[in-house]
Amino acid sequence: MKITAIPTDLFTPRADLPAFIVHHIPTVKEGVVLAVASKLLCLWKGEILPYESAAQKEELIKSESEWALKTPLCWLTIKDGMVMTNAGIDESNADKQLLLLPTNLYQLAYELRQTLQQKWGVKKLGLVITDSMILPLRAGVIAAAVAYAGFKGVRDLRGKTDLFGRRLEVTLVNVADSLATAAALEMGESNERRPLAVIEAAPVDFVDEVPPNEIKYPVANDLYTPLFRAAGYTKKGE
Repeated sequence: MKITAIPTDLFTPRADLPAFIVHHIPTVKEGVVLAVASKLLCLWKGEILPYESAAQKEELIKSESEWALKTPLCWLTIKDGMVMTNAGIDESNADKQLLLLPTNLYQLAYELRQTLQQKWGVKKLGLVITDSMILPLRAGVIAAAVAYAGFKGVRDLRGKTDLFGRRLEVTLVNVADSLATAAALEMGESNERRPLAVIEAAPVDFVDEVPPNEIKYPVANDLYTPLFRAAGYTKKGE
């Protein structure tokens, strides 16, 4: 697998994102996966508010979350079935503004992929929208896929056997988040200005339709649910 991060100009609010991408990546081969930083989609769709105060940001975090818990470094939140910091609201590299994640990220990823397929003249194309994440008890950020399109985001190994013939009962491989993390390592997290990355020879299965809940794990069976319950988490509708 080869990952090439792409230096770009600054992307301005409400600019044409497909045109911006094609300007910096004129052509691609069949069978690549394009990683796109989520900030570009926030700016593309104008999900921007002027930063006014810490209190304003805190209220936005709460309103954008299904659940929120204050921690020493940030708010730990659940949004759209994902655990993330501050409900995905970001002020880094935002020039005194707050960037909010669009609510229809999977639909936007699907539409962006379709447009790029037409502009590049390719059929096999994957798209992964990356955002920074923090793992429990680990220093530093990684990245996760807040949305993706064009490939299976989860590989199901249940029913297969390990090296010694033991049947796998629960093993699922998170392809989408793995690609997002690998790409983000090349894209950077500060002032690199590399919000795009082309991933070649990725071990993915290309598909045209991706179920939006494919990568979401049932709350009842999740490893961390007891911790969230102990901290007062209640899923909406319960």
